[in-house]
Amino acid sequence: MKRDPNTDAPNFYSFARDYLHAYLPKVRRLSPKTIEAYRISLECFLTYLAEIEHIQRDQVSFDHFERPHLKGWLAWMAEQRHYAPRTIALRLTAIKAFLTYSSHEDITLVALHQAAKALRAPASPHTPIEYLTEPETRAVLAAFTGANPKSRRNRMLLILLYDTAARVSELTDLTLHDLTLTPPGHVTLTGKRNKTRTVPLTDKTLAHLHVYLTEFHPNHAKLPATRPVFYSLHRGEPTPLSSDTVAAVLKTAAQAARATCPTVPEHIHCHMLRKTKAMYLYQQGIPLPIIMRLLGHENTSTTAAFYAFATLDMMRNALNSATPTLTALPAQHLTEDTLRALHALR
Repeated sequence: MKRDPNTDAPNFYSFARDYLHAYLPKVRRLSPKTIEAYRISLECFLTYLAEIEHIQRDQVSFDHFERPHLKGWLAWMAEQRHYAPRTIALRLTAIKAFLTYSSHEDITLVALHQAAKALRAPASPHTPIEYLTEPETRAVLAAFTGANPKSRRNRMLLILLYDTAARVSELTDLTLHDLTLTPPGHVTLTGKRNKTRTVPLTDKTLAHLHVYLTEFHPNHAKLPATRPVFYSLHRGEPTPLSSDTVAAVLKTAAQAARATCPTVPEHIHCHMLRKTKAMYLYQQGIPLPIIMRLLGHENTSTTAAFYAFATLDMMRNALNSATPTLTALPAQHLTEDTLRALHALR
């Protein structure tokens, strides 16, 4: 029932349930984590209404989504909850998306949606992108020496994670069916909203992959196509690794890498390898649309927002190349006519 039987007003909870349990997962086909983020944002707004405006949950209606309430909520998140600007922006975006959906479902909510559209979250400070330097990357990827099967698996995992610039979930979901080893070798990654993309593999990574498959997937051509590429055995059956396991593998590699490269960051995370690969390509002059395809970004602005900036070295090199070489001019006497011409305003 999407309208209140007594007032005939749109019922907020009916819209919210349909949005979270039908529209987002079945129509938009968003991931459970993304849907959870939308739910948390709605919960955050309901918490504000209860704590600050003393509006209990059973009393909440679309009237409480008007601009004065939303502006108060933004101020509350910033001043009392001390949320980071980025978090506030994500929460506001989720509420706007919900109101967009609701306005398309019920024409009486269009004005509410239009009023909320003009609201802006605090600007997020522009912070430098975290990525590894070339020596740090080499040290991390070489941290596992391959002394035992687990070490060899972890080494291959990190090499493929870096070379493909994959998200962790894309790597843990990888199956034998997703690998193409015949030239030109490539891997098929399944990203957000089950969208796939093809990422080429370098010759070195292909060579490592052949060795890995021989050990961990012998006669892989005859194995089930759904067999996970990276796995641990559970009751004798290969089970995909979890994201936490991959994060732990990277943390262990970083600890070992600091023995030879002390500058490896303490708070390293898997997404940093993805950024490192993208930054390396950017520094090599690879156009942003190609980096965008590699990363699986749907919008060029998403890639540009993260990677379209120059490091100090890049700016220094650009300035040096754009500055003409200054040579000493031969000393000569300037005549009165020459001086008059130089100072003229014409």
